[in-house]
Amino acid sequence: MASCDAVLEALSKLSISPKTVSHNAVSDSKAWTEALSNTNEQYQVTKTLILKPKTAKTAAATPVVVIALESTETNATALGKKLSLKDCRFANEDLLKGTFGVDKDSVSPFALSNVEDLSLVHLVVDNAILALDAATLLAFHPSAADKTVFVTVDQLKSYFASINKEFIDVDFKALAAAKPPAADAKKPAKAPKAKKEAAAPSEEANQMGLGCKKEEDFPKWYQQVLTKSEMLEYYDVSGCYILRPLAYNVWKEITNFFDGAITEMGVEDTYFPMFVSNRVLEREKDHIEGFAPEVAWVTKAGSSDLEEPIAIRPTSETVMYPYFSKWIRSHRDLPFRINQWCSVVRWEFKNPQPFLRTREFLWQEGHTAHLTLESADVEVKQILDLYEQVYTDLLALPVVKGVKSEKERFAGGYYTTTVEGFIPTTGRAIQGGTSHCLGQNFSKMFNITVEDPSAPANATEEAKKLHVWQNSWGLSTRTIGVMVMTHGDDKGLVMPPRVALIQTVIVPCGLTVKTTKAESDKIFDACQDVANRLKKAGLKSKADLRENYTPGFKFNHWEIRGVPLRLEVGPKDLEKNQVTAVRRDTGAKFAVSLDNLEAGIKEALDTIQREMYEKAAKKMQESIVRVSKWEDFVPTLNKKKLLLVPWCDRMECEDDIKERSAKVANEGEEEDDRAPSMGAKSLCNPFNQPTEDPIVPGVTKCVACEHDAKHFMLFGRSY
Repeated sequence: MASCDAVLEALSKLSISPKTVSHNAVSDSKAWTEALSNTNEQYQVTKTLILKPKTAKTAAATPVVVIALESTETNATALGKKLSLKDCRFANEDLLKGTFGVDKDSVSPFALSNVEDLSLVHLVVDNAILALDAATLLAFHPSAADKTVFVTVDQLKSYFASINKEFIDVDFKALAAAKPPAADAKKPAKAPKAKKEAAAPSEEANQMGLGCKKEEDFPKWYQQVLTKSEMLEYYDVSGCYILRPLAYNVWKEITNFFDGAITEMGVEDTYFPMFVSNRVLEREKDHIEGFAPEVAWVTKAGSSDLEEPIAIRPTSETVMYPYFSKWIRSHRDLPFRINQWCSVVRWEFKNPQPFLRTREFLWQEGHTAHLTLESADVEVKQILDLYEQVYTDLLALPVVKGVKSEKERFAGGYYTTTVEGFIPTTGRAIQGGTSHCLGQNFSKMFNITVEDPSAPANATEEAKKLHVWQNSWGLSTRTIGVMVMTHGDDKGLVMPPRVALIQTVIVPCGLTVKTTKAESDKIFDACQDVANRLKKAGLKSKADLRENYTPGFKFNHWEIRGVPLRLEVGPKDLEKNQVTAVRRDTGAKFAVSLDNLEAGIKEALDTIQREMYEKAAKKMQESIVRVSKWEDFVPTLNKKKLLLVPWCDRMECEDDIKERSAKVANEGEEEDDRAPSMGAKSLCNPFNQPTEDPIVPGVTKCVACEHDAKHFMLFGRSY
């Protein structure tokens, strides 16, 4: 329900600070006038009426909100005829609370702020109000029957403008005096007009859709698909976003899978504080230099400066490892494996992008210690395989596994492995998850040692010390962005069934104004029964039984949210003992027998999951092109391709490739190092190297220089 505080807050944002009076709750104009008798202000008492015109049973409600002086006679029948609406009656409590968030005694114009779709509302303002002096005070209930606010006529107009709602100026005195045309009395409605009115809700439904096409304006499409699907909401701190249930459920499915898998490996969950002292953070110079520009610092407590600034973790190596040296006392404690699910903050960049480049994001970070490099190597690849499964099995996305170049490896690490994704629309790769072998660098820095069990008995104490081998690995909510960008289309999200918040939505169809209540109830009951059966079978199902929306409106509502499978149930379906299923990814329609409902729907969802992956994998495979000559490098890159090239594995060459390939696109403009680059970056040295025309040592040359090629490297533009 709406509150007085919410109304006052909305007005304050318009620089309106109205006088507010508290009194006993009132339920009619006489009691209200008496309650305000001690007020010294000169004002006009108003009334706010909400009417509900008659519509088809399955059509969306189109309420009429009337703002008038208390003294104005408002004839609902005459108003309905003027607006071409039938049988306008006072709205019931369900509509008042469900749509406007108020009860009948608390109604005011400010309840419009609570309406989800204002395009369905007719707003009428009494001409007698508009004829008043602009500074005249009007009395309204601010969504509370025991309070009154006083706003001017101009302030009321400003409020309407702030919610982007135009009003209809109605002269109720002239309306009452006018005689209805005789022809209208004889012909209350023509058939063509009735058809036009029936079509209106679908037009409203289309307004919920996206305002641009994915291929024509990808950045705008991405922003709209996230907000209009209710996956994400923008926050008032730049680079920070609210993950709504639709998005958070994807992360929950990922955490359920991954946490279960690493638990079987012997990894245990833990949690460390988010704050890091400057002293600890700077223990590992190479490591912190890699993160220094992104570290956010807390420098004040209230108005007082802190004695020492405290960092908010960008990652947790230097946070955790001082304690590893306390907890790992013997080789019998190895392997030592912990993981934490948390958020991290990385601040310094110019162009935030939801899920891909955010100042705060959710992730998991695993940290382990091993007796030998061989043990650490095995785990690095095990984790990378799990990351691949997150993408392929849950998100229906292909990835390329490989090793990062020396330039791109994790700061302070020994080597970095990665899973690289691909966004076909932009032709850009994206780092999907990394598994690092840290070597002994951190264990030497933080003195994490055990006694070497293979050391000779006569070895010195120092010689018996062995610095442990360490790994760290992380996966973040960036996964969600890759999924949205790859699978989404011009209608909205396309959710893989295994991570969908709702896998099937059941919509009643085929109901008309001639449908009896008994027939309607039968369809609604059948929809709920289908949903219940699917839920018992372990499927996430919902029956959309909202009576004030058309099937077309509901189709649009669930399509933009990416629900994998829509089930339609109508009279003809019941006659045939079936439901009509519609796939979100392809639009294909097919019937599923009610006798085979659970198995049929499970099979359909499995097919959707598999074919979504196959489609994305085919596109990625087609987009990886082998290039052996530099003159083909940039032209192929500009065709939105990833390039598999023979490469010398030198850092100088890597920098040169990025600079030379960026020059053509940027033409000398300044480039944000952390923004999506127009130059080609090294993505990974793929584990699966080409077997056809392989690298010939001493013969095959690097694509960009005269040096010998050592292996094939994947290059591309990247997020």
